[in-house]
Amino acid sequence: MWDSYIRGFRSYLQLERSLSANSIEAYLRDVEKLSQYLLSVGKNLSPDQVALSDLQECVQWIATLGMTATSQARIISGIKAFYRYLLLEDIVKKDPTLLLEAPKTSRLLPDVLSFEEIEMIIAQIKAGTPEGQRNRAIIETMYSCGLRVSELINLKISQLHFDAGFIRVIGKGDKERLVPIGSDAVKYINIYKEEVRVHVPVKPGQEDILFLNRRGSALTRVMIFLVIKDLVAAAGIEKQVSPHTFRHSFATHLVEGGADLRAVQDMLGHESITTTEIYTHLDREYLRDTLQRFHPRFSPK
Repeated sequence: MWDSYIRGFRSYLQLERSLSANSIEAYLRDVEKLSQYLLSVGKNLSPDQVALSDLQECVQWIATLGMTATSQARIISGIKAFYRYLLLEDIVKKDPTLLLEAPKTSRLLPDVLSFEEIEMIIAQIKAGTPEGQRNRAIIETMYSCGLRVSELINLKISQLHFDAGFIRVIGKGDKERLVPIGSDAVKYINIYKEEVRVHVPVKPGQEDILFLNRRGSALTRVMIFLVIKDLVAAAGIEKQVSPHTFRHSFATHLVEGGADLRAVQDMLGHESITTTEIYTHLDREYLRDTLQRFHPRFSPK
């Protein structure tokens, strides 16, 4: 009964939301959990017959499957998205998920590198080697532009618009955005291109990829993780640092400096401002820590 609605939802996610294949499959699995529950309890209901009480019972059933609160919340979010689509298509007249509550989740704030720690990491790069010059350009680009690791390894030379001070990034769901790039990143990318990359035997199909390994192929996500892991260890930094840490640090430093949250959202390529708002929490922690350390009359409550 639900197959035709789910197929329509898939088309909506592909064509109108332009989501990636992985994201679409995750949404569909969430909706299938609801149809699976209804089938298991013998409720032969179409989507427009589902009531809030049915959804609440489904949430209770999901909780018995041993899923974490975060996983439960994600499934509920997928079901809510499904009903927003049905409402948009006039398949349902009212949205039964409006009052559906997700379990409370504690959001762990990611580790953030200070500017001094980033400088310490950069100082470990062997600047006189071809790999060192490439890795310096990589670190500078990640921190300057707040790129996801997938965006970094797929960055193309044709997407560099240094004259205008921007790079063109293809993010999640193939969505394109323009991101300003700093002068240090431009400097080290140019050094890499002119002194290292020109001597790499580029493999067919990789001609436009910016960052290459010594065999002329695009770098993998794992390679970026290993490069950063080695540099962080050499710098003696004990935080959990990954490529995403540079993205978090980029955003946190902007917010701490007073950047508008909408501008940060655009630069990060977040679909929702809610995702970007985590950096306001990080900023409040930073401000509280600063007060505790430096204000003579401040005492934490």
